[in-house]
Amino acid sequence: MRLQGKRAIVTGGGSGFGAGIVTRFAAEGAQVVIADINFENAREVAQDTGGHALHADVSDPASVTNLVAEANDLMGGIDILVNNAGITHLPALMEDVSEEDFDRVFAVNCKSVYLMARALVPQLKGQGSGAILNVASTAGVSPRPKLNWYNASKGWMNTATKTMAVELAPSGIRVNALNPVAGETPLLASFMGEDTPEMRAKFLATIPLGRFSTPQDLANAALFLCSDEADMITGTCLEVDGGRCI
Repeated sequence: MRLQGKRAIVTGGGSGFGAGIVTRFAAEGAQVVIADINFENAREVAQDTGGHALHADVSDPASVTNLVAEANDLMGGIDILVNNAGITHLPALMEDVSEEDFDRVFAVNCKSVYLMARALVPQLKGQGSGAILNVASTAGVSPRPKLNWYNASKGWMNTATKTMAVELAPSGIRVNALNPVAGETPLLASFMGEDTPEMRAKFLATIPLGRFSTPQDLANAALFLCSDEADMITGTCLEVDGGRCI
């Protein structure tokens, strides 16, 4: 029960890494709001974990403001925020990615971190404590070709994590990030362009441990970084990647 008494929001919590994090947080005693643009997915995870499902578009200011207000109403406060919601564009030469896809990637992967901070940080400052975890990607550390703007958005998340950590440390708020390698999530096919045995083998050949990240891998790391056991850790961007970035 390493999160006993803690109250958390996990964005993109209805599937993939987010659902894994929600499940582990709930098992460790936390109350969890599962925020997702796909409300049906969020509701299913909430039913399985005893959490609270909320519809949210993390790229929309009004939706984010409403999410934080509703989460406070449901749980009586917020201690942990996991910025997990994310999208990618299909593999393409950088000049061939549409402006619409570019804008969408940066709205969901980057602007959402700003919007969530704007909505929640004053509250965390007021209570003098809190943990924020940004789910970035090895793409932001060791970029792959043809995912250029996705790579850049995740590099932005890593830099944002460090600057948030420095600014918020005097207020007792810790900020860390996770950098998973590609995993068994709904985005896997988008990363690869097509989900075929040949393409999977090509991706796996770049991972020394020889497998994709799983939701459980990310959940274990998230649990540690958001728990009191990591009380002296802030500004860390932890690679959960089977050696991919070596």
